[in-house]
Amino acid sequence: MANRKEQAQFSWVGSEKHFVDQLDIQQIGPVTVGRFGGNSTAGQTKNEDGCMVWANAEEDWEFTVLLDAHQTAESAELVVAEISRLAPLINGALKLPVKQAFGQLPEILLTAFDSEHFKRACSEVQGETAVLCTARKGKFLWWLSVGDCLLYLFHPELEALGEMQQNHRSFYEWIGKVNTFDLPVPCFSTGAKELRKGTNHIVLTTDGLVECPNADFSNPLEVAKRFDGVSNTEGVRALLEKIKDKQVRDSTTILSWSVEVKSESTRPGDQLQ
Repeated sequence: MANRKEQAQFSWVGSEKHFVDQLDIQQIGPVTVGRFGGNSTAGQTKNEDGCMVWANAEEDWEFTVLLDAHQTAESAELVVAEISRLAPLINGALKLPVKQAFGQLPEILLTAFDSEHFKRACSEVQGETAVLCTARKGKFLWWLSVGDCLLYLFHPELEALGEMQQNHRSFYEWIGKVNTFDLPVPCFSTGAKELRKGTNHIVLTTDGLVECPNADFSNPLEVAKRFDGVSNTEGVRALLEKIKDKQVRDSTTILSWSVEVKSESTRPGDQLQ
C-alpha cells in the first residue's frame, strides 16, 4: 500500500447521507466530488447514488467508481463493499507499468462481479445499480461501464472533432437483483483512451445531470462550458446549482479532475515531422 500521505481514499453511498436540497462539494486528492440529492419540492426523498475515489499521487494514478441505483441503495452498497474488498488487488495492479495494470484491472473486476458469491449476494438485495469504473495511470484512461452513467474527456483537440463522451449510455444493464452477470453473456462495455498533450479534463456523472428538465446538459459542450475560466470546484458547483435551480428531482453525483500530459500524443502519419 502506498504512503498514506500520497494516497487519498473516499467512499460514499446516498443511504449514508442523502443531500436532498443540499449541494456538497469535496476535494479528494485531485478529484472534485460534487453531490446533490435532488429537490424535495420536485418529489425527491432519498439518494441512491454512490461513489468511490482512490488517488495515488506518487504512483500517478486515480481509480474511481460511480454508481446510480434505483428502488434502494442496497445494490450500490454491495458494489462499494465488493470493490473495497478488492483494494489490495486493485492497488497492486496499479503499481505495475500501465500496460500490465490495465491488463489486470478488467480481470480483477469482472472475475469478482461474475463470482458465485457476489451473484448470490446480488440476488438478495432490493434494486439494482449502474456502475462506472475508471482508472487513469500516466497518459491513459481505462473504464468499465455497466448501465447509463456517463464519462467525458474534454480536451481542445478532441472537442474540435466533436469527441467528448467516451462511453455510451447503455440501458437495461445493471448489477443487483436484476444482474447483467446472470446472463449467459454478461453485458457491459470497456474502453481505453490515450490522453492528449496538455490539459485533459475527466468528468463522470450520473444521469440526473443530463436528464434535468429545461437544461441542455445532454449536450456535452454545455457541460464543458461550465468549466471555462474557472476552477474545477467552481465548475462542478455551477453544474449542480443549475440543476438545483431547474428543479431536478433525480440525484446527481459528479467526479471531476484534470490531468496534465507533457509528452506528445499519437497523430496521423502525414502530420509527423
